[in-house]
Amino acid sequence: MVVHFPRYLEDALSKRQQSSALRELRILEGAIDLCSNDYLGVARLLGARIESFSAQQIGATGSRLVSGTTAAHEELESYLSAFHDSETALVFGSGYEANLGLLSILGGRHDTIIYDELSHASMRDGISMSAARSYSFRHNDLHDLRAKIKAARGEVFIVVESLYSMDGDFAPLDEICALCEEVGAFLVVDEAHATGIYGPQGAGLVQDTGLQSRVFARVHTFGKALGYKGACVVGPARLREALINFSRPFIYSTAPDLLSLRLMRLAYDTARVADEARQSLRERISDFRELRARVPELSCLPSESAIQAIIIPGNELVVAAEHLLSEAGYAVRAIRSPTVPSGSERLRICLHAYNTRRDLEGLFATLGDVVPRRAHGQ
Repeated sequence: MVVHFPRYLEDALSKRQQSSALRELRILEGAIDLCSNDYLGVARLLGARIESFSAQQIGATGSRLVSGTTAAHEELESYLSAFHDSETALVFGSGYEANLGLLSILGGRHDTIIYDELSHASMRDGISMSAARSYSFRHNDLHDLRAKIKAARGEVFIVVESLYSMDGDFAPLDEICALCEEVGAFLVVDEAHATGIYGPQGAGLVQDTGLQSRVFARVHTFGKALGYKGACVVGPARLREALINFSRPFIYSTAPDLLSLRLMRLAYDTARVADEARQSLRERISDFRELRARVPELSCLPSESAIQAIIIPGNELVVAAEHLLSEAGYAVRAIRSPTVPSGSERLRICLHAYNTRRDLEGLFATLGDVVPRRAHGQ
């Protein structure tokens, strides 16, 4: 496991402890409820009316720090920490909330956060809430990252995605880990698009490369390959304590309800044994790469993942291509600027285990007729 901890957070936690203000999660069980937001008792009524659920198993009733923590929350978090080979896990309502909650507490005003320029908006928003100074580095460029580290001050946090959501390429995690260890930086990895697909039983790319003990914190999102919603932050026990005490999105959000917790666990249990589906997805990725090579007129990003992109510069042109594909029966989404830089507008194609090679052959037949002509303004 990670053997050191950010001084800024350690000092803040110690001050809380010394002033008897350290927050802790408590299970509201067997007590007279005088603290939850379940004003009309609807949460209990719902639970009583659904077969196999006890009277307290549906409604959330409040934040985790007030009345929302139950034994089921702690059981799920223990399961997630074991599965992701981490000291602890903390569940959030969404991946956005998890990134916001984690990154907003990292670094004091004398510290620095350095993030990949293609980092997700939720990561950028979280970083903007931090007291630390922040800089981006050129996408997957280790030389630029090293230069930015040299210019940094205080403790340094490096923030990346393991699989990037728009370009579909991978971070060089081995090299970034080595660089972080060389300079004593903390590495944070968002595994949103890798969870469920890569690694042992879909545990993610960090575990696939055996780097879990060298990464400070990871975010695993349940709303992508796991097919549900929610997320968790996994990392050292002291980080969980810091999140509980300082992460405003966690402190001031209603807890995930128990029905959601059951479905989160079911999503994990389903994904863990989905080896055939993972193999089918790998085959579709291979099919896509083979078929796109047959249409050299298409400008495709060199992705080896389930996220593929066909570049069609200009918002109007890429939207027109999306509409034409829709008319042909294909649900493909246009990604416009400013979501991506101007000139790199694209059709973003997400492949699935349930797609067939025939689906992709039809897609490329349509693209061959539509995209080149439209891309050249004809």
